[in-house]
Amino acid sequence: MRRTGALLGSVAAALLLTGTLSGCGSSEETPTAAKAPAGQRLLLQLSDTTGWQDVPAEIATLKEAQVFARIPGVLTTIAVREGDMVGQGQVIGRIVDNQLGFQAGAYGAQAAAAEAQVVQAEAELKRVKYLYDKGVYAKARLDQAVAAVDTAKAQVRAARAQQSAVGAVAGQGAVVSPSSGRVLRVPVPAGAPVAPGVVVAVITSGPTILRLQIPESLARQVHAGSRVTTASFGGGQSEGRVIKVYPSVTAGQVTVDVDMPGIDNSLIGRRVAAKVETGTRKALLVPRGFVVTRFGIDYVTVLAKDGSATQVPVQTAPSPDVGKVELLSGVTAGDTLIGPAQ
Repeated sequence: MRRTGALLGSVAAALLLTGTLSGCGSSEETPTAAKAPAGQRLLLQLSDTTGWQDVPAEIATLKEAQVFARIPGVLTTIAVREGDMVGQGQVIGRIVDNQLGFQAGAYGAQAAAAEAQVVQAEAELKRVKYLYDKGVYAKARLDQAVAAVDTAKAQVRAARAQQSAVGAVAGQGAVVSPSSGRVLRVPVPAGAPVAPGVVVAVITSGPTILRLQIPESLARQVHAGSRVTTASFGGGQSEGRVIKVYPSVTAGQVTVDVDMPGIDNSLIGRRVAAKVETGTRKALLVPRGFVVTRFGIDYVTVLAKDGSATQVPVQTAPSPDVGKVELLSGVTAGDTLIGPAQ
């Protein structure tokens, strides 16, 4: 009897323990989704936005004028340095050819000799004419004396013309700026010998522009009038317009000229970062307030179908629309975002 009672007591204790454990398991609550917070609702939809492409650019001029040496000689003077401003027609240097001086002197001596012959021929003509009037000489002798005078005068004119030609060639030794602009390079120092065609200086010509190099795949998307933005040289952002797209491709790049107001031409060739307008495209644009950044990661709150709210990490990009950002990944059109509470 004692053994039977102990066995019944053990069974009762086991049943009591089982009931206690099952009671504890039934009291544990199943986790539920977070309730959606109060706030603005935004249904994501694709909208048109301006497409922009980052491209390299440099400050340039519409043209560059090269100043060539026109005669051989020695560049005796050069009156400008890199960075100086010059005007059209300004003399910036001089080339001297010493041989021209000797040639001018030789032609001058020939002219003087011819003038002496003219004096002698005119005196002879006067004597012959006197004797012709007296009936001593025939008409042929008079004609011969007249021809001698004309020949001597022609020799004077020829010598003077050759002397003037030498002077004109010497005048081409003046190095003249072909346009107004800034001197970019002066590769030849004063005192150096030069030959015809040697570049003495390089000068900017025309207005200062921003020159882009865009991929050939964008050539049909960029046209005259397309907008271009770049960091302003005085702070902020500058905006210009495309004025010319060159009809040639070099190493897969197309050259584009941009009229950028306020551009500085003190550093021609300076590289800058620019963005060029490439038409319109579809994008998910949302107000900046719908995006929360924590520890460098952007999140948006998405409303689920069951009414719960979930924070989803997204990738964002700046938008040309003020106060908005573009969502690149993490959400799709048709999702509903929850913004900050009013």
